[in-house]
Amino acid sequence: MTNVNKVKRTEETQDFINQLPKKPGIYIMKDKNEEIIYIGKSKSLRNRVKSYFQENLDRPKTAVLMSHFNSLEYIITNSEKEALILEANLIKKHRPRYNIRLKDDKRYPYVKLTDEAFPRLIITRNIGKTGTYYGPFTDVGSVRQTVKFLKQLFKIRTCNKMDGPCLNSQIDLCYGPCDGQITKEEYREHIKKIDLFFQGKYTKIIKDLEKEMSEAASKQEFEKAGVLRDQIQSIKGVMEKQFVEFENETDQDIIATALTQNTAIMVILSIRNGKIIGKDDFLMVNTPDNTSDEIISAFIKQYYGMNRHVPKEILLEEEIEDSEVIEDWLSDIRGNKVHIKVPQKGTKLRLVRMATKNAEIIKNQKQKMENSLVELKKYLKLEHMPRVIEGYDISNISGKLAVGSKVSFLDGKPNKKEYKKFKMNTPGPNDFAMMKELLERRFKPLAEYYALPEEEKTPLAIGKEPNLILIDGGKGQLGMAVEVLKKYNLTHIPVIGLAKEFEEIYLPNTSFPIRIPHNNEALHLLQQVRDESHRFAITFHRQLRSKKIEESPLDNIVGIGKKRKIALLKHFGDLEGVKKASIQELLEVKGMNEKVANNVYNYFNE
Repeated sequence: MTNVNKVKRTEETQDFINQLPKKPGIYIMKDKNEEIIYIGKSKSLRNRVKSYFQENLDRPKTAVLMSHFNSLEYIITNSEKEALILEANLIKKHRPRYNIRLKDDKRYPYVKLTDEAFPRLIITRNIGKTGTYYGPFTDVGSVRQTVKFLKQLFKIRTCNKMDGPCLNSQIDLCYGPCDGQITKEEYREHIKKIDLFFQGKYTKIIKDLEKEMSEAASKQEFEKAGVLRDQIQSIKGVMEKQFVEFENETDQDIIATALTQNTAIMVILSIRNGKIIGKDDFLMVNTPDNTSDEIISAFIKQYYGMNRHVPKEILLEEEIEDSEVIEDWLSDIRGNKVHIKVPQKGTKLRLVRMATKNAEIIKNQKQKMENSLVELKKYLKLEHMPRVIEGYDISNISGKLAVGSKVSFLDGKPNKKEYKKFKMNTPGPNDFAMMKELLERRFKPLAEYYALPEEEKTPLAIGKEPNLILIDGGKGQLGMAVEVLKKYNLTHIPVIGLAKEFEEIYLPNTSFPIRIPHNNEALHLLQQVRDESHRFAITFHRQLRSKKIEESPLDNIVGIGKKRKIALLKHFGDLEGVKKASIQELLEVKGMNEKVANNVYNYFNE
């Protein structure tokens, strides 16, 4: 690879381009501010770059790109494959404005086997330089269950420090490497089985375990054989849950796309060891004027360049340019031959059609959501598209354990990393005052941030301002919200109230509510935001109530367990009612007997 060569856009540009080598490499286009606006590769730099300087450009997107072009850099590589790798790495690093880009802002969890003498299994969202990684996984709940299952199944250590036997080793949930109860070699055998598990090679694990069980039984090590038998049954249980099967050793990804006006929906089905183990979707941006095969090619290069498992076979709906070079590159990553195929019949074609159908469904859902935002903007007469909508709600019982919730929707979908729950300080019951406190705690920090000098501003911890605020309630709650926004000079943020009884929308400074037709997607979106803020508040309130029940003086009384404690609090309403009850009244509670009733009475009255 040679050093970077550079040329500016002048009258000599054409002469310079004619001197470009007919060799593989990458070219980097920059604007007048030296910002990278496009990165490309070619097996012949001269021929490819020359096409950008024709009088009649074939695509509007290329014409726009060249209107911003100011200078060009190029790097000669030793091969077309090397150019492909360099192009993918630079696009990932610089994210140029006019490249087709994989918009992958989902920080999916990985499972990591740590690089230690006795490795641990942990869930992480960051990929480091040490350890072995599996994933990414799209379902956080499932991956947590899987890790818990594997820890219990193979009894590997969970503690950070090797400083003596922990509780898990004492209750037989860990082989206790910290106490010398297992050798490194024996422990590594369990780690190998975990590795096979994540590869989907359940049959291989079972064969190995059955062999070990047979050997243990022949040596009359019946306790060990029993443990191995239980492990075999657990693995078989996992296998039974895998319900879609193909050829046993299949290791495939199936990729399909559905194009919208400005983006492309990508769907990828993953098959490991003959079983569908997952489906995921991604968004490719900057796709206008690009053909579907160009988009698929760009997706493959960016998707597999991000520490993801490279399968033995990739199935596509159409042929792509440079498929042989991409196969060669992926084969290097995998360590053996990778095939890219466009099936014409049979099971493989049905899989491609399944992926394509999924992509079309997601595309229709996306367009439906975009329509709902357009409709909402029209009905509410908003200046900007309401891409970020925040919903607020209060939950309490007669003012006790009052909580507030903030939920955030981005482009019509829940954006859970921006959700926030609040314990309210306002004495209740007073929902109006609580809503005021909730909004003040959200928007006061935002106002203070705006008041800072530019040089003192750091990334916002509380989140950017929304395009629309939705309050659960009518005129009263809306008035409280307007008052708070006015107090902090944030009246430019639109705010509405959604009253549940007739699903009427209240706007500030208007006498009559707006009614959006019940079958309109705009109303459905507002209802979803309102219902989600309510659900989030209620869930937090219930958590606090459960915690309050768990942290009770009743726990100190002999004979009172969880069931009797709940029965007492339900019967008398709260702890004060229990304290004032007579022995006879206590005996009326379901599950109570005279001895325990006396214990409760004496505890609060002696």
